[in-house]
Amino acid sequence: MEFKAGNLLTGLAIGVGAAVIAPVVMPILRPFAKSMIKAGLVAYDQARVSLAELNERTGDIVAEARAEMAETQRASEERPSSEMAA
Repeated sequence: MEFKAGNLLTGLAIGVGAAVIAPVVMPILRPFAKSMIKAGLVAYDQARVSLAELNERTGDIVAEARAEMAETQRASEERPSSEMAA
């Protein structure tokens, strides 16, 4: 691995610049960062509620399908015995 002096100096300059500028920029960016986090939390909560509703609807449909399958199976099991008696 080859180190180049230019890349090292560029990295150091960026680090020093960030350390100097951070105390000035942080108070300005903090409200923006908080509002972005709040928006993310609201979106997460809405998605969680929507997913719960979808899960409930899907569960209802699955339960109806299982009930219909059980009814069909019972009906098919009852037919041969009634046909044999005739």
